[in-house]
Amino acid sequence: MGETAIDGGVQRSIGWARAGLKNEARRLLPKLLTSSRISMADDLVFDTDQPPAGRCEPLTPLVRRIVAPNSGPVTFTGTCTYIVGRGQVAVIDPGPDSPEHLALIQEAVRGETVTHILVSHTHRDHSPGARVLQAATGGRIVGCSAHRAARSLGAGEVSVLEASTDRDYAPDEEMREDDTVEGPGWRLTAVETPGHMANHLAFALPQESTLFSADHVMAWNTTVIAPPDGSMGAFMASLDKLRGRDETLYWPGHGGPVREPQRMVRALIHHRRQREASILNRIAAGDRTIPAIVAAIYANLKPALVGAAGLSVFAHLEDLVERGLVATEGTPTLQGVYRPA
Repeated sequence: MGETAIDGGVQRSIGWARAGLKNEARRLLPKLLTSSRISMADDLVFDTDQPPAGRCEPLTPLVRRIVAPNSGPVTFTGTCTYIVGRGQVAVIDPGPDSPEHLALIQEAVRGETVTHILVSHTHRDHSPGARVLQAATGGRIVGCSAHRAARSLGAGEVSVLEASTDRDYAPDEEMREDDTVEGPGWRLTAVETPGHMANHLAFALPQESTLFSADHVMAWNTTVIAPPDGSMGAFMASLDKLRGRDETLYWPGHGGPVREPQRMVRALIHHRRQREASILNRIAAGDRTIPAIVAAIYANLKPALVGAAGLSVFAHLEDLVERGLVATEGTPTLQGVYRPA
């Protein structure tokens, strides 16, 4: 689930920094950027190559992909379902409860045994198909935990993306960090990557030095992070975690492969730190509400995307409050009033 549309598709320049930050943001910016050890050359450039939908596509000796017919602003061409192995196989993220898509998966594995159905997280574009596929194949549902939020709701707060969550998902076995499932010639290892959602997992395939990164890192887009289900602090920590890994290719939940994953991870960190610094700049300049900050930092934003931009700013503000860089009364909310700490 991505948010590139609100960023214009390519990383914006930091003209606001060249034009001169307010004192407080100027003081914090070097700390924000140097703490991540990110080169200014790590530009966030997206690959919008569109993987074909509606058919099973062999990608590598061990991996096949089927793209679900659920294209949209946050799903790109659709959810990517992956089949790993031959003969005895695992299916990763069977996607939405789409009869067309699930029929394609079943046709692709005809004559094979589905031993495991892995789910990365409980958004409705990734997990509901698991129950239908299990009924058809007998595979065990494993992977992320049942749906949970990154934090409890504040007084009067509602989860704005509640309708996008799959609360009916219940795995046969919950996978934690380094838990594995395997079959002939393949092994998948869970990598906990909370941020986009609290229960988000990626899956490593060491036989091909590959990571199925789901919605944490994608080539076409930055991911949506919407509290209370998601957490910017957890997302950034998960990015730092991936910087210490050595996979050479990521297969994401939407769009094509991430072919230079370490460069992309560095660029995502850089991008988020820039956005963080621009928010601090607006707080220092006197903006106190999320709508005011959105209006100031998102140029030429389409009206339909204002809500998504507000969620992104909200996620950053929640993290800045937790780190003591911004203050508000009580739990941060979309309607909150924010000020320098």
